[in-house]
Amino acid sequence: MTTIEHGTSTGVSFALTDEQKALRELAREFAANEIRPVEHEHDVDMRHPAEIVAKAHAVGLMNLHVPEEYGGPGLSCFDGMLVGEELYWGCSGIGTSITANGLGAGPVVLFGSDEQKARWLAPLIESPILCSFGLSEPGAGSDVASMKTTAVRDGDDYVLNGSKTFITNAGYADWTVVFAKTDSKAGSKGMSAFIVPMDATGVTIEQHLDKMGQRATDTSAFALQDVRVPVENRIGEEGDGFKIAMATLDFTRPGTAVGAVGVARAAYEHSVAYARERVTFDMPIAMHQGVNFMIADMATEVEASRLLCWQAAWMLDEGLGRGATLYSSFAKRFAADTAMKVTTDAVQVFGGYGYMKEYPVEKLMRDAKLFQIYEGTSQIQRLVIAKEIFLPRAD
Repeated sequence: MTTIEHGTSTGVSFALTDEQKALRELAREFAANEIRPVEHEHDVDMRHPAEIVAKAHAVGLMNLHVPEEYGGPGLSCFDGMLVGEELYWGCSGIGTSITANGLGAGPVVLFGSDEQKARWLAPLIESPILCSFGLSEPGAGSDVASMKTTAVRDGDDYVLNGSKTFITNAGYADWTVVFAKTDSKAGSKGMSAFIVPMDATGVTIEQHLDKMGQRATDTSAFALQDVRVPVENRIGEEGDGFKIAMATLDFTRPGTAVGAVGVARAAYEHSVAYARERVTFDMPIAMHQGVNFMIADMATEVEASRLLCWQAAWMLDEGLGRGATLYSSFAKRFAADTAMKVTTDAVQVFGGYGYMKEYPVEKLMRDAKLFQIYEGTSQIQRLVIAKEIFLPRAD
């Protein structure tokens, strides 16, 4: 299912289907009833939301892109965004815990063999287990080609050594797709991808990282010391790792961007409600131009961000190649920066109360910052966009 339909007088429609409306409503009710009531305590305690993850799994809000032949719903990128915005509106930390399987399983969905899909994807549907995406390292974040983790062929196995950091859900994952160098002299072309069970001998969770925001989702660092994985756990061929990583991030980037939309929308809604109630100089602050202009800008930027996300997802679902890559970067850059601006302005609308932890916008501002950093910083998105402008390539 996609949001843009052909055959109308204008050739385009932004109307959702009845099925899409029902999916979004399911996610919205789940966020309101299951996530919002506990978001504060999970943030304060930095608690992994295992119970909420299990509930989301039970109602069908996880693993949305697993193909039907392996038990999943096989939903489109666009459909996944409808869910993601609502879950992140509830709490971006808890929402990330629920949706991160999309990134973790992405390489298997997009590039795995039939045997790998049956072995690793089907169990995700059967129970609320987690998987993760092991790309970043202490010295290799945006510059992934400089990674140091190695995978050396030894008979029917590969032996992995190295370390990963900033890995979402790694501390609670059953398995991780680990990217490692199989040819240290080949740069990005020497990278390969492997499915690594997290209970394998030699895998050690080194640290559950303490974050400024999105504290309800686990972000961990782990080490690999002489970890043996069978050849059949390699995704694709040797040297395919960079291609696999970038294609996966292209597919998940609109979903990450729309998470930022959910956070910005929450901040905007809180600001509207507060501006109606808070009285200064004998009138609600909503009547002061300095406030209502700020809220008008919030509303505009939230809507613009969502439309960029919708277009990027539609392009991915239509298989529009490098155009989809460009629009995914448009969406991620604009939505992430919008979330930071809107949440900062929301704190300003609340004034001194906005700076207090007992009010919701303080948390939203902390949560928003991460969108400008993970899955490609806002600066990296600008690099991608500029490259497409000045050095365009045909698909």
